[in-house]
Amino acid sequence: MRAILIKDGKGPIENLYLGEAPEPVLKHGQVMVKIKAFGLNRMDILQRNGNYAVPAGASDILGVEFSGTVSSLGEGTTKFKVGDEVFGIAGGGAYAEYIVVSETHLLPKPSHLSWVEAASIPEAFLTAYQAVVVYGEMKEGESVLVHAAASGVGIAAIQMARVKGAKTVIATASTRDKLDWLVSIPNGATHGVNYKTQNFAEEVKKITDNNGCDVVVDFVGQSHWNMNIESMARDGRMTMLALLSGSKVSEFNLGALLFKRLRIQGSTLRSRTTQYQADLINKFTGDLLGMITGKDGQGPIKTYIHKVYSWKDIQDAHRDMEGNQTIGKLIVVVD
Repeated sequence: MRAILIKDGKGPIENLYLGEAPEPVLKHGQVMVKIKAFGLNRMDILQRNGNYAVPAGASDILGVEFSGTVSSLGEGTTKFKVGDEVFGIAGGGAYAEYIVVSETHLLPKPSHLSWVEAASIPEAFLTAYQAVVVYGEMKEGESVLVHAAASGVGIAAIQMARVKGAKTVIATASTRDKLDWLVSIPNGATHGVNYKTQNFAEEVKKITDNNGCDVVVDFVGQSHWNMNIESMARDGRMTMLALLSGSKVSEFNLGALLFKRLRIQGSTLRSRTTQYQADLINKFTGDLLGMITGKDGQGPIKTYIHKVYSWKDIQDAHRDMEGNQTIGKLIVVVD
């Protein structure tokens, strides 16, 4: 089959190329999907550079979210038939013509979603759902702080929080254009803060009348750590999804954790057990999937696509992802 491969197994953007790889082999309980489109995620950059360990048993081909049609079924499968339109997540292998995944990790593609829109949902929305609803345990009337808010996960988290009844949703981003957009969309952020020009902890205090935020969704790590703790309300919950600025904090007063009764939860969805992932998919499907439409749809939650690429232009797609100027998802079509 055709697939996006990495010359020498890892390296810079220029090492990505469209080549030939062995077709995956079906196992019991698995489904083979002919991929129509796949989503890009920041972990793809880390893996390409050799800084992200692929989960045991997963394909070392990049990519964890996709849409496509069922092409064949393994023994023991009962949920799908050949020709069904689906989308889903995987431990790896989505930058390819075919992928095999457990049937528990596939969802039927709603007819109102295009292939591109469907491919933009699985990883971003499941990660956001885990951070806001499962770990964040957000309750109606609470305040939420979302960092890297113009990312696919950030945009999803903002909308979920609003739909779930958040009183205040504060988005941080690096430019005024991003922040203006995040506030302007339906069920968007109630407030925007430029973390490059403003102290977001001070802004959070002003916005929340010094109460702080009950839920924090963070991808940044080191540079945001102390201000995140300062921004959190008593009994606040923070989910850490990445460490974009680094992993080591040189000095920190542990007293805030004790006196505010804070809860900090780390999460890497890709490395969780297949049973955990399947349970999360089921919960998300019953709770929110039916609310999601494309940006021009009528649903209360929308998926926003920044740009769509041919997989022949995969280097351009990674270059744009590394440039950090995008708003929403980058999606690649298999053509």
